[in-house]
Formats: sequence, C-alpha cells, structure tokens
Amino acid sequence: MNKTGNQYVNREISWLWFNERVLQESADKNVPLIERLRFLGIFSNNLDEFFKVRYATVKRIVEAGKTGKSVLGGERAKDLLEEITKIVIKQQADSITILRNIEKELETQNIFLLRETELNDNQKEFVKKYFVQNVSPQLMTIILNDLTEFPMLKDTAAYLAIKMVIKGDGDEKEKRYALIEIPKGIDRFVVLPREGEKNFIIILDDLIRYCLDSIFTMFEYESISAHMIKITRDAELDIDNDLSKSFIEKISSSVESRKISDPVRFVYDKSIGQDTLLFLKEKMNIEDTDSVIPGGRYHNRRDYMGFPSLGREDLLYEKITPLPVKGLSMEGSLFEHIAQKDYLQYTPYHTFSYVIKFLREAALDPKVRSIKITVYRLANNSQVAASLINAVKNGKQVTVQIELQARFDEQANIEYAEQLQAEGVKLIFGVPGLKVHSKICVVEREENEEIKRYGFISTGNFNESTARIYTDYTLFTAHESILKELNKVFAFFETTYKINKYKHLVVSPHYTKSTFQKLIDNEIANAIVGKEAYIKIKMNSFTSYRMVDKLYEASRAGVKIQLIIRGICCLVPGVKGMSENIEAISIVDKFLEHPRVFIFANEDNPKVYISSADWMTRNLDYRVEVGCPIYDKDVKQELIDTFEISWKDNVKARIFSEEQDNSYRENDGPKVRSQFAMYDYYLERLNS
Repeated sequence: MNKTGNQYVNREISWLWFNERVLQESADKNVPLIERLRFLGIFSNNLDEFFKVRYATVKRIVEAGKTGKSVLGGERAKDLLEEITKIVIKQQADSITILRNIEKELETQNIFLLRETELNDNQKEFVKKYFVQNVSPQLMTIILNDLTEFPMLKDTAAYLAIKMVIKGDGDEKEKRYALIEIPKGIDRFVVLPREGEKNFIIILDDLIRYCLDSIFTMFEYESISAHMIKITRDAELDIDNDLSKSFIEKISSSVESRKISDPVRFVYDKSIGQDTLLFLKEKMNIEDTDSVIPGGRYHNRRDYMGFPSLGREDLLYEKITPLPVKGLSMEGSLFEHIAQKDYLQYTPYHTFSYVIKFLREAALDPKVRSIKITVYRLANNSQVAASLINAVKNGKQVTVQIELQARFDEQANIEYAEQLQAEGVKLIFGVPGLKVHSKICVVEREENEEIKRYGFISTGNFNESTARIYTDYTLFTAHESILKELNKVFAFFETTYKINKYKHLVVSPHYTKSTFQKLIDNEIANAIVGKEAYIKIKMNSFTSYRMVDKLYEASRAGVKIQLIIRGICCLVPGVKGMSENIEAISIVDKFLEHPRVFIFANEDNPKVYISSADWMTRNLDYRVEVGCPIYDKDVKQELIDTFEISWKDNVKARIFSEEQDNSYRENDGPKVRSQFAMYDYYLERLNS
C-alpha cells in the first residue's frame, strides 16, 4: 500500500510528482545553466496545461455535486482540489527559489537580469526608445474603476495589475485600478546593449514598469504599483450537436468558446497589496473551487523555454548530429531496402528524414497508387503535409485521417485540414466518440501487375520539430500481413460500425486491453510452473486500474516486472504481498521520453511490441490506437537492447516508491546516463 493506504496512486497527484521531476532538472547543477532555465519554463507550461485540463475536470465533478471517488482512485474530488493546491503552492515556491539561484549563477557567467530600478543612463535611454517603437503600439491598457463589467481576461495571458493612489487631501485618497496585458508578439526577454564582457537582459514586464509614467501620464498620482496576475481557464471542448454544422465548424466553435470558459486558477504576485487583491478577486468572482496560488514577481514562466542563448553554447546542451539507420541508405529507393527487411528509426538518435524521404518517394514514384496516413500533430511548415500535397499533384490517391481534437493543436489541425482538402486530399475526421491517436501509414505500389504494400508504424507524431526532442520508434516494413491489417484500420475509420479482427496488430479500443492481458496471463502461467517469466514495459503514463491490477496479479505469481514510466504511474511498486516483484523508474533528461515498447519473456522467445498507446483508460477504451508486433530478429534485439540501456540508467532515473519522493536511483554500477549511452550505442552499430 502507498502512504495514503490505497493500492493506487491518484493520477493527478502522480502527474504533479512527474512535473516535480521536471523541476528537479532546473535545480540540477549538472544541467547546463540556460537549459535549467528552459526546464523551469517547461515546468510552468506543464502546470498551465494541468490546470486547463485535469484540475478543470475535477472542479467540474465538485460543481456537479459528486464525490468522484470511483474515478479518482478513492479520493473525494473536493479533498483532491485542496491537496493539488497545497502541492502546487509548495512547488511554485520551490521554483521561485530555484529561479533566484539560477539568476545568481548567471551573474557569475556575466549574464545579468536587470529590474527597472537597476538601469544605468544608457540602458534607460535604450529602454525608452524600445518601449516607444516596439511595446507601446501593442499595449492593451484597461482602467477598471468605472467599468460596469469586468473585462474578459485571456487564458494564461499575463497582466500587470496597476494601483494608483491619486493626489488629494484627506486620509481616504482615491485609488484607481488598471490592467496592462503583457503583449505576446514581443520577446519576453529584451537583450540590452552589451558592455564589455557583460550581457544584460530586462524582462518585458519590468521594461513596462519602467515606462508606467508615460502610460498613465494623464493621471495625477502620488504613487503607482504594478503586480502580475494571470488566470487559467477550463480547456475542455464542449462540442455542440447542431447537425447543420460540419465537424470542422463544431471544433472551431468549441475552440473559440474555450477563450471564455470558466477560470480554474488565479495566480498573483504575493507582494501585491491586499486592497488590490481583494478588488480583483471580487470583480473576477473568484470562487472557492478555484485554485488561488500566491506566486512570484513574474508569471508565464513558460516563456523561459525561449530564453536567449546569447551565443553561449557552453551554457547549452551539446547538439547531437542525428545518425543514419544502419543499412538504410538515403540514396536510391527506400522501398527497395524495406522490401528486403524491416528497419527501426529511433529519433532523435536517428534522423527523422527517413519519414520525409519515404513520403517524397511515394509522391513521385509512378508505380505508387495510394497513400494513407494518420495525422495527430504536425510541425509548422510541415514537410509531411507538403509531401502529401505533392503526391496528389502527381495523381496519387491520398487519404489523411486528421484528428481535429488533438489537445491544444485543434486550430493548427483545422488549418491543415482546410489546406489539404483544398489540394484534393481525401480527409477523414475520425470516429464518433473516439480520438484517433494511432501513428500509421501505408503505401500501395503496383509491382508486376500486383499491389505491393509498404508502410510505417510509430510511437510518436509525424512531426519534424518534436522529432528533435522526443524519443520515438518508427518501424518501416513491407510485411504484407501487417500492412493488410493497417488497411483494415483505415477501413474502420470510414465504416465505423464494422469491427475488424486482427491476427497481428493490437488495436484499441477493441483489442489492446485483452491482447496485453493474455500476454500477461501467459507470463503468469509460466511463472507458476517455474519457467522464466518477465515483463518489461516502457511508456509515458500508466493509469488504467485494470492493468495495474493485472500486473499486481503477475507480481504475486512471481513474474519479474520492470517499468519505465516517464509521467503518471498509478501503480505502487515494491509492496510485499502486492507488488514486490515490480520495479518502476522514470527518466527525465535532455530529451522527452515518448516511446511505448512492451517485451514479454514468452519462454525465452521474447514477444516485442511497439504502440501508440499508453496503458491509460482513454488509450485502451476511447481512442483508436495501433500496436505492432516485431517479427524481424534484428529489430527485436535492437528494441530489447535500447530498453536495457534505459533500465541501467543511474544518473537521470528516479524511483517510483511508496514515498513518492522522486529519489534518484543510485547503485554501485558504472554511471549510465541512458540518453547519452543510447547515442553511443547507435554510433557503435554504425561502425561495427
């Protein structure tokens, strides 16, 4: 049992512990200094999304008058909101302390973050000009006192709350309140002129503070103060049932409605005056179920993800050069290589260019008849989209299943959908009641008057940008049985009432749970009769209580289980009588761990799968996901090898335990930082 007495960890609390691991990276002095600032930005961005989605969901349960115990791991929703707020307040306080420490260390590197009170004469002159030319034209300033209705504050936009004490006689002096929205179209960090070896930066908020006089010149005040606030709104999409609207119109309308949805979190500078805070809370109707978080001087610290490098490569991670896949040349035809054997691309250690090369070859090859692909998140200026449009222009039949409800990418996907549709691409908008999260592509090519298929199946999105920082597997294959079954998945998108059967693929929502349960049962049966039995799993999140219970059952039978879970883990490992044969770690490092791989002993003939699906209820029951068995012996061994490299990590691995304290794994073995060791592994393969 864990320290709360439950056999499960609450998923929201587990997510907060994951985000604390991100915060740990910002405090780790072995991480390059500017990268530490960027991890602080990731921590803040993660927290914004958590409140938009997860906190908002729990708040809805409370407001509906329900306890939510059945879906919250036995915890009452109201108690959970209080626990979340308590944890977040501490994490926010820790993040402020970490930021101050980083700023001190930056000064030792001749990088100075200046406040508005610390500018010299030259800097003051620069700031005034910069304000007039770049900031003032974009400022939105609202005087609040005389408004009958409080303005609608934008979700996660940052505002300066202004209080002016007007000059006058008597003890009760008039106070005027205003809001200044921090413009998003300007870099948050303004680089000031360099002086010798010294670099100076002022945060945009402080630049505006310095120029308050010129903004409020018409008011005769004796004092003025500015403190930052922001709110986070519920990001759940409420899709209407108007049959006269297209699906794109419904999603577009819902995304627009998100802008005025209910607030769920209010963050304020804890040094703000109580009179200003009370004025704002009263005007904004901040409720008891909203999370009210005292913070530091600066909010929207997600902007630290874009902190300027100032040419200081020594304060950044060393860039790696993505490697080629051994035996798979970018010269000549990929199809010819893939026809001979399967290949595995593991980004960012391998170059993502193979996916683009595959699609470009399909677009130009006269023998290719059709391309079918799923799209969840695309890069800006996507080469994937460009290749698909190119294919249409060359007379190929192109079918794209695009998920319009990809969280926070809805608007981008709507725009891509309209662009693809205008070019003649056949679009499929998913399955009613299900998100399509699978990462699959199949190409049909005419060879010797027969149709030959080629394709790829991935654990991650077909996105050139994220492929540089997300670790993901992509299998390139010409395995006819697998690719015929991929066609069945695309047929399901169009004929949703027909449930296909699969001998090879592991497809949600109909078969993923039952297939993996059978594989676990097989290991249990082998363990009971004394055969070697183990399960090795790497995935992003693990929240399905049914699958947790299944692994508990396997542990009690003696199956050795190793879990590498980056994010949420509702399972409690290492508990006698329940999970003593389960070990679980999380790796948070330079790259974001994103692959899903499943390895089962199977009597010394391992069964290995990659998948787009985590073991979360949504992935198992409410999404179309595709998992793929690995039949090629070389690829199977490669996946086992890379799992073992990750499992040996004793530098960036944290242990899941009853204490939930994110302690680093320590042992007497040689130091293994798995992401660095992984690159070395692939480098050695190339040279062997």
